[in-house]
Amino acid sequence: MKRALFALVAAVSVTAPAFADLALATSKNCMACHAVDKKLVGPAYKDVAAKYAGQKDAADKLAVKIIKGGSGVWGAIPMPANAQVNEAEAKKLAAWILAAK
Repeated sequence: MKRALFALVAAVSVTAPAFADLALATSKNCMACHAVDKKLVGPAYKDVAAKYAGQKDAADKLAVKIIKGGSGVWGAIPMPANAQVNEAEAKKLAAWILAAK
C-alpha cells in the first residue's frame, strides 16, 4: 500500500507542472493551432523543442514570438500575435515548449 501511494505521489509531482502549463497553453488558445506531438496549423511543440535545442536564448526568442507572432520559420502560415499572453506567461510557455519531447 505504501509503495502504491509513493508511486502516485511521485507521478503527480512529476506531471503536475506539465498539466499546469498545458492548462495555460489551452487557456491562451495556443492549443487551437499547436499540439505537443503532432503538427496542426502550426508545428508540434516537440518539433519546436528539437529545433531550438541547445540554443541559449531559445526561451527568450520563443517568448517574444508567443507575444508578437512571427512568420517564415515554419512555412508560409504566420503565427499571429497573442495579446492574451503577458511576458511572464510567455516565458513560462516557452520553457514548457522547450521541454516537450
